[in-house]
Amino acid sequence: MTRTRSLCLPALLLCLSLFAGCCAPVTEKTASQAAFEIGFSPKGQALSIILNGIEQAEKSIVVAAYSFTSKPIATALLEAHRRGVDVRVVADAKSNSGKYSAVTFLANQGVPVRINGHYAIFHHKFMIFDKRHVETGSFNYSAAAADKNAENVLLLRDVPEIAGIYAREWEKFWKEGEEVKAQY
Repeated sequence: MTRTRSLCLPALLLCLSLFAGCCAPVTEKTASQAAFEIGFSPKGQALSIILNGIEQAEKSIVVAAYSFTSKPIATALLEAHRRGVDVRVVADAKSNSGKYSAVTFLANQGVPVRINGHYAIFHHKFMIFDKRHVETGSFNYSAAAADKNAENVLLLRDVPEIAGIYAREWEKFWKEGEEVKAQY
């Protein structure tokens, strides 16, 4: 099931900042409206929401991933890279090392990828599209998440303030990460 709604951005910012454990809630006021899509799995709309976000990106996509083995997501990111979108991925070192994964596939195709091993678990699962839209939720970028697990995806559209908060955190993870070099 997919739901699309419009929200008052200040209320959404407050909820997300409290949920994220920020020290102080975001109190910016704006008249803009945010839209969102929600999808669930297994075999629901979660994967298609992510793929649509990737396909609609025009300038940039940054990805933070725990387990990353999804062929459809990796293929969509590669297609975005080939059409000129700046795609960068940072992923958990333990879950994406020592085996051929989407991380390795993308690095071998020239997509900038880093692995981050600075935490017990790098458990993030989010994407930022064009510095305006944020996809997040429990959905690991894996086949099991799409077909077997009970997961959720939330895509927030036209939320540059929220995207900025996520982007600052993502940049920290990127700087901590170790480059994944192409193997061929």
